[in-house]
Amino acid sequence: RATFGRLISELGEWMVEVGRTLVGLLGFLGSTLVAFANLASRPKRFRWNAVVQRFDVVGVRALGIIGLMSFLIGIVIAQQGSVQLEQFGAEIYTINLIGRITVRELGTLMTAIMAAGRSGSAFAAQLGTMKITEEIDAMRTIGVSPTEALVIPRMIAAVVMMPLLAFWSMVMALIGGGLFVWLALEIPPLTYIQRLQEVTPITDLWIGLIKAPVFGFIIALSGCFQGMLVQGNSEEVGLRTTTAVVQSIFLVIILDAVFAIFFTSIGCGM
Repeated sequence: RATFGRLISELGEWMVEVGRTLVGLLGFLGSTLVAFANLASRPKRFRWNAVVQRFDVVGVRALGIIGLMSFLIGIVIAQQGSVQLEQFGAEIYTINLIGRITVRELGTLMTAIMAAGRSGSAFAAQLGTMKITEEIDAMRTIGVSPTEALVIPRMIAAVVMMPLLAFWSMVMALIGGGLFVWLALEIPPLTYIQRLQEVTPITDLWIGLIKAPVFGFIIALSGCFQGMLVQGNSEEVGLRTTTAVVQSIFLVIILDAVFAIFFTSIGCGM
């Protein structure tokens, strides 16, 4: 009975913490939108150099790891799919599996998860460190908005670069899958490309690219929000960074499910 009571108590505390986090995240979103509006009315205050630097960190430097991961995932999808389809003598449909699942879902989703672990954690750690060293307080003292100077460049970079990274991920996964079906199933590359064009509708590509900037926005929002919450010591930076990664991945998966239901309901289903 005591164990059950403790379990209920911990569950209640967890629900309260989730509620507080959600309210805080919505409040942070509101302050960010206000800062966006202020910058739109006074564009001279916009920090282009900061945005370009974030483009490099979020996008260019992520090409290698995302490309390698997607290439290997394409091989795994092709290998596992061909093993199952071989039982029915339908190995050719491995191409259908690679094309649809990569372009519509996995390309964007895996890119978002990698970006959350790489860029989201970096945002939280950078802003958290600045909170501890009181740099953010100093910015407020001299009249510089931390949201305008630190948060918005990171959000813009994540939103702009995510579709490009997602497309890069799709291409690399398709190359990986094509290499496997060429070597293992002896399907020529030309046949593979023609089959992909036949079975993968352009709507799948648009669905994947539409989801990407939304995922990027959520990852940047969560990372910056957790970074701004850092207080006290350096241990808090590690805790908030971990929380940012978990939170952003959780929100991305929920949003992906919502997108899947929405696009199916409007007639863009599989």
